[in-house]
Amino acid sequence: MPNAPANKSARGYNSAALIHRGKIISLHRKSLLPTYDVFDEQRYFDPAPGLQVAEFQGVKLGVTICEDLWNDKEFWSHRLYDRDPAAELKAAGAQILLNISASPFTLEKRRLRREMLTAAARDYRLPVLFCNSVGGNDDLVFDGASLAVAPDGAVWAQAAEFRDDLVIVDADAGRGDVHPLVRDDDEAALEALVLGTRDYAHKCGFKSAILGLSGGVDSALVAVIGARALGPENMEAVLMPSPYSSPGSVSDALELAQNLGLKHRLIPIEHILAAYLEDLKTAFAGREPDVTEENIQARIRGNIVMALSNKFGHLVLSTGNKSELATGYCTLYGDMAGGLALLSDIPKTMVYRLCAVVNREQELIPRAIIEKAPSAELKPNQTDQDTLPPYDLLDTLIERHIVGGLDGPALEKEGFDPALVRRVLDMVRRNEYKRRQAAPGLKVTSKAFGYGRRVPLASAAADYRP
Repeated sequence: MPNAPANKSARGYNSAALIHRGKIISLHRKSLLPTYDVFDEQRYFDPAPGLQVAEFQGVKLGVTICEDLWNDKEFWSHRLYDRDPAAELKAAGAQILLNISASPFTLEKRRLRREMLTAAARDYRLPVLFCNSVGGNDDLVFDGASLAVAPDGAVWAQAAEFRDDLVIVDADAGRGDVHPLVRDDDEAALEALVLGTRDYAHKCGFKSAILGLSGGVDSALVAVIGARALGPENMEAVLMPSPYSSPGSVSDALELAQNLGLKHRLIPIEHILAAYLEDLKTAFAGREPDVTEENIQARIRGNIVMALSNKFGHLVLSTGNKSELATGYCTLYGDMAGGLALLSDIPKTMVYRLCAVVNREQELIPRAIIEKAPSAELKPNQTDQDTLPPYDLLDTLIERHIVGGLDGPALEKEGFDPALVRRVLDMVRRNEYKRRQAAPGLKVTSKAFGYGRRVPLASAAADYRP
């Protein structure tokens, strides 16, 4: 095989092939194997034993794979690798740098990736042609947004985000197709969730989905995403009011289902709850009602949704957000039951912003759902803030801790109240066991719960770094 290194790997290589008219012209192997966050490539691959430039129709091409272009010493203040494959290829005579990637979407990466590519083109003084995957795989969403950049950093061509796209680039003339991106980060997050949900369902063999629709903002957003991902005709919503559900919650949920064109059914749980409590009356004798009775309601709903899933073959979409998962404000085998937790990396404050994006053109989510105080409605006059700090404060603290990596003392130095820091970080630590049993989610921030954040379940530490 032309230009194929003779060395053999015990584990294999992450490789790219340059193919012309059905024949492999050259084979190129990945040099830099990331082992941070969701990446674990050293477990599966060996690094390239060497690099070589591919010559095609008189042009010398430097073929790189994803991370190989992410180590420019002029761009990164902290480099993870000693080598710079792109610089090595330029030294070997490359006239154009090609980069094929499966670069997962995060909100932060939308700007970072473009800045990195334009900086690389300027630093290497070469055109950079970046081709990225599109689609969802488990918790990762690949957003496309492929890019062709001139040696001076100008953009020659730009592919669309979150969908397959074809752009033509003329490197000699220095021009190409430029397709628009979505307008802002919140819209990008919404598009990522729709794409990730669609591909997760289809790749797992599901054609339809179901969710419990409570009349709250989280389930409303999940319903919208599910309808966009799978089509409203393939979505079912089940309303399960308890004795503590407000009439407005039921009517709001019905209005949303009708706005979206969802199939929906009403299954009140009052009589089921009464039967549970009657059968447990002797066991609970002498003890006051507490969170136990609240959790029974959530688990009744989880059982109903899972029963409908089993009977009709639906994927269950759970509705918990990142703020709830972080603090454990969720019920195992209750509202956490499901096959995909698509909001698990979306803080509560972002849930409201995404609902605003949904309603930009038309009010699909009723205003009453957005404006009411958030509540699990598991006891009289309950609100989330009976248990949790205000969401704007909580989400800021969680973001600095989980995404920013700050421990307790560092958060206190940033001005957070020490008692609040201890309280929230203790909730985060104690509820890892719940998150470990949660349905897989979709990653949209640089640090999501799940595979990219591995911490022990059994930890006696009072404070820790994530």
